[in-house]
Order: sequence, then structure tokens, then C-alpha cells
Amino acid sequence: MTAAPTLTVRRVTTTRAGGFSAPPYDSFNLGDHVGDDPAAVRRNRERLAEGIGLSPDRLVWMEQIHSRTVTIVDGPRAEPVPATDAVVTTVPNLALVTLSADCVPVLLSDDEAGVIAAVHAGRIGARVGIVPAVLAAMESVGARMDRIGAFLGPAASGRRYEVPAAMREDVERHLPGSAATTVHGTPSLDLRAGIRRQLTEAGVGGVAVDPRCTIEDKTLFSHRRGAPTGRLAGVIWMQAGT
Repeated sequence: MTAAPTLTVRRVTTTRAGGFSAPPYDSFNLGDHVGDDPAAVRRNRERLAEGIGLSPDRLVWMEQIHSRTVTIVDGPRAEPVPATDAVVTTVPNLALVTLSADCVPVLLSDDEAGVIAAVHAGRIGARVGIVPAVLAAMESVGARMDRIGAFLGPAASGRRYEVPAAMREDVERHLPGSAATTVHGTPSLDLRAGIRRQLTEAGVGGVAVDPRCTIEDKTLFSHRRGAPTGRLAGVIWMQAGT
């Protein structure tokens, strides 16, 4: 009798180091829309796939547009999923990738149901409800809210993400808990705090947060610190084994 395969959820976040891109994209830039040499980006993406033990065609990329659009994928895609900011799957050994350089990468999973999601949650997407939309999509394919675990990756922190006061108030109305103050005493946003509160209030089982600030940490890409620049990847997949 053959043993039933087991699924282990894996998550990875990248840094700037270890790639082929020249400045200002040095060196592990994974974004193909920021002006970098396409050949360097392709080599970086191949290195990412090799590093997580999958073939490059098993990585699903998105054409991120700062929306609340969610796409459920059931297999590899030859091109980035068009005009979406979250992808959901139940397929093992299919890695979902979200790109960021200050926005919040959100990686979600219901390990028991075998449902995972990768989310690009910038200021606009978080404000208009990308996170509730992806939770609903996960439930539609078998996830249960109290079993979902969330990981919020490196992003701009409230210490550094300065915005006009009116913008802070607007986002706070739509994403409570996101209003913050910089180290200089000026209005700012802490999107991870708002998203964490949103997830918790939705009944998500657990939320882990990477505390690194992309603006402060020069091992990470940050559009606010210096554009043009590259993009980090947050990756989630279900590794099949026996």
C-alpha cells in the first residue's frame, strides 16, 4: 500500500543579496516591471526557483495593480496572472509569489485544508479590502477562518512611512489600526498593524509579523528610500512528500 502524500507549507522572503542585477537593482531583483535587464531578472527568478526546490514554471507571478482582485489558480501559468493582487491555490508544489518594495507581502495558509494564498497589500489595496477578499476566496475552496495562519513580511514601518495627515485619516477609516506617527512626530501609516488587526478581527487563527522595515533596512529593497529599485519576493507553497 502506498502512503498518502503529506503536505508541508513553506514560506520564504527574499533580500537584496545573491542575484545578478546591476545597480540600482542590485542584486536579487525579482520584479520584471521596474526597468531592470530582463535577462538578469530571468536569472534571478531561476535562482529563486532552484533555491526552493521547484522548477521555474511552478512559480506563479502576478501583474500587481493595487486592487482587491483575487484569482484562484489551479496550475502553472506561462505568464503573470493579469491584473490581480492575490492568488489562491489548493495545488501542491505550486509556489505563489508576491512582489514588494515597501508594500506588505501577506502569506496565508490553512494547512489542514491544503489552501494557500499570496497577497500584495499596499496602501491602496489594503484600504479597499484586498485582505477580506482573499480570505473569502480561501473559504470558497475549503479553508476555515480559525485554521488560517498569516505571515506579514518586511514592509514600510510606521516609524518611517510618512504620509499627509488627511491620507492617514482616510486609510484609518477603512483600515482601523493603521494610523501611526513617525520617529519625527509626523503622520504615518503602519499597514502591517492595520492588516494584523483586520485578520485577527476576521477570526484568523494566528498572525506572525516580520518586524523589519524596508525603509530602514538596506538589505531590503525600498521604493521610498530610493527609486528606481528592485522588488523582494514573498513566496508560499505546499511541499508534497510521503
